[in-house]
Order: sequence, then structure tokens, then C-alpha cells
Amino acid sequence: MSSGHIKAAERRHCFIMDKTDDKMRFLTISIIFAFEQFTCQNPLNHWTLQPNVLVVQVSGDVGQHPLSCLDSPDEEESDDIVWKVNGEEEDQRGNSYQVQLVESFGGGIYTCHSRNGSLLNHTVVLIQEDDFKRKKILVKTDTEEDYLKCSARNYNGEFRCSWTWHPFRVGKVALVRVQRLSSELDLQCSADANGQCWTCSSVQSKFSCSVDSSGQGISCLDEQYCLYAEESQHIHITVYVRTLHFLIENYSKHFHLSEIVKPDKVRISKLNTTMIKWTYPSSWSSPYSYFPLTFQITQLRRPCEKCENPCAESKASQTLMVHSCDVCQFKVKRKAVLVCVRAKDAICDSQWSEWSHLRLGRNKNRKKKKQ
Repeated sequence: MSSGHIKAAERRHCFIMDKTDDKMRFLTISIIFAFEQFTCQNPLNHWTLQPNVLVVQVSGDVGQHPLSCLDSPDEEESDDIVWKVNGEEEDQRGNSYQVQLVESFGGGIYTCHSRNGSLLNHTVVLIQEDDFKRKKILVKTDTEEDYLKCSARNYNGEFRCSWTWHPFRVGKVALVRVQRLSSELDLQCSADANGQCWTCSSVQSKFSCSVDSSGQGISCLDEQYCLYAEESQHIHITVYVRTLHFLIENYSKHFHLSEIVKPDKVRISKLNTTMIKWTYPSSWSSPYSYFPLTFQITQLRRPCEKCENPCAESKASQTLMVHSCDVCQFKVKRKAVLVCVRAKDAICDSQWSEWSHLRLGRNKNRKKKKQ
């Protein structure tokens, strides 16, 4: 092959390569642009929390979300529709309204009205930030590992979950979902007119819950719970909370009742100068032979006088365990001034009750004898 043919072939090869490179670059730029368009879209998602309550999940970028006043309005009627946000009239008119989303702002009460001012429809828009790990409404305390702290006083199917509000973002409960299986697609949850009492029902379970008057917890009852049956399925609870500025977050927890059961305080009394007795908490499940408790007894010679909880903050002279007693009596040491007793489930590794204590008053008797 002549040198002229070789050079011509090389030029054709380079031309083909250049066209291929251009196509690759164009494809790469198109993919990047499409990816940016996808990742920067705002809102990311939206869903209905309750009738007339819309949750809009935002990325933090500037965006819009449309609202409709009427399903099928007349043209003349549509032009006369007036929109208000939190009671303030807006410039936008017509059946459709564009909610302006900027960072975590854009939530509010959106109402549409006819020309004469009568209410046609309303929507509460709540904002859910995309960063689920960075919670803002509830906080963890130093002693809590989770946002929701749940406990049960017995095995009767009742339990309570509490939380701690952020000091600057105290809000209220927006929705409660409780179920036995996390995949219950037929679960229906509804509240009373005040939003304080909730009912969640499905084929598998039925729960009724009520929000505490303080707004810092919720008490629930598993209405299908069997006291003597083995608990094979977890309870799944999700609490949606919202602030006054229309920010919403959800907090979840799952557990067996045996994992969160915590007996109430035991009752202690003195039989004589050397003997004490205690009884099962009145709220504990019976018969006690089927639901036995283990008791821990601590004797103190020099209890902390000014401590709020002398049993936990004082150094014990002796500690021992008593397992599922029928007649719960104990002979205290001669030098003991204070006796502490607490209880826990004897079968499951659950929480101890709070300490109960009894002062024996022996030091006072000694001082009187010296005088």
C-alpha cells in the first residue's frame, strides 16, 4: 500500500474516532444533566396522612407543589376562586394553586373560597425533610437510647410510650399507627374529633390509643391480646408528630411486651423490729404462680439522708435475691437502718421496677436511749 493510501486511511480512522468521542461526550453530558434534574427535583414525594392533610417530602431546594380546589369546576367558577394561606388572601386565583417550597418552608393551612367568601375546600400541608437521620422535633436524653421509650406495667396488653420534645419545637401528635405485623396493608387508623384517641384495626390486630394530656406520651391497649398465649409477633408503633410551623417527622419502635414490661413498685411494711414483708404490685398480672417476680433486697447502714433516691445513691451493706415467694418476708440485719426492695419478671430478662424503701428508725431509738 502506498504512503498516500495509508495517510488517507489514518484520516478516516481519526474522523470516525472523533465522531465516536463526540457521541460519548454528548451521552455523558445528557446522563449527568438527567441525573441532576432527578436529584434536584423538589418535592421528592407527597402522600396523604389523613383526609385533607397532605405531607410533602422536600429536598431543601426551591420547588413547587400544585393543589386543586374542586375536582371539576366550571370555567366561570374556577376564575373566581380565591386562595388563602393561614388566613391571609393570596394573589393566585383559579382552581389550581402552586405551593412555594423553599428549604423546609411551605407548610400551612391552604383554603379556597368562592367570590362571596364561602369555604370550598381546605388542605393542611405538612413538610417532611428528606434527611430522616437528622431529627429536629424530638430529642434523646442522656439516659435514653431511642426517641420513644416504651414500657408495660403487666401482661394485660397495655403499654405506654413517651418522648421528649425539643425545647423550641414543642408540637402535637399528627398520627398514630400501631400493628402486630409491619406488612399489614389493610391497616386503618382513625382519630376522634380532638385527635387525642386513636384506633388502628386490621385483620391481624386491633389497638386503641390515647394521647396523654401533657402531650408527652401515648397509652395503648392491644384489644386482641391473649394473656396466657405465647407472644409470637412484635408490636410495631409509629408516631407522627408535627410542630406549629407545619414540620412533620415520624418515630418508630417495635417490641414484644415481655421486652418492655416493668413492674410497679412493691409495697413494703414492717412486721416487727427485725422482720419486714412486701407484696406484689397490685397492678401485676395474676396468678402470681404463672407470672412470678424476682425480688432484689438491699440493706443500708448509712443511707444518704438528702438523696432523692437513697436506694440507688447509697452504698449497700448487703444485697440478695429472692425468687417468686408466696409469703414475702425477710429478717433484716441488726445494724440496718434502711431496706430497699425492687422486682422484675422472673422469666424474661426485662426491666427492674423502681426501688421501694422502708426506714427502720433504729438510729432515733439509740439517740433517745443515750439522752
